Amino acid sequence: MRITEHPILDAPAYGPLVPFTLDGQAMEGYEGEPIAAALKAAGHTIHRYTKKRHCPRCVFCAIGRCTDCVMVVNGEPNVRACVTPLARGMRVQTQHGVSARKEDTE
Repeated sequence: MRITEHPILDAPAYGPLVPFTLDGQAMEGYEGEPIAAALKAAGHTIHRYTKKRHCPRCVFCAIGRCTDCVMVVNGEPNVRACVTPLARGMRVQTQHGVSARKEDTE
C-alpha cells in the first residue's frame, strides 16, 4: 500500500524498517515516514474517535492542518500522525476524545 512510483515525484527514500507499537501490538514501518503512512501500509486507517459521538477519524488533509489524524504518541495526545516521522520504538495509541482512554469519549 505504499507508493513505489510516482509520475512527478521521485521514488520515496525510505529509511530502515523499525519496530513500533500500535495499541500494544507490534508493528514495523520505515524510519522517517509519517506515522500515518506506516499505519496505512499495515491496513490500519482509524487514528482517533471523537469525544461526543465516538465517530472514527483518519487522515483527511495529510498536511498537518486539520486534527483528524491525531493520536497519542509516546504518551502525548494530539500528535498529528500525518506529519510526525516514525522512529524506532514509538508507542502509538488510538486517541479516544482527548486521550488514549476509551472512557474519555463518554
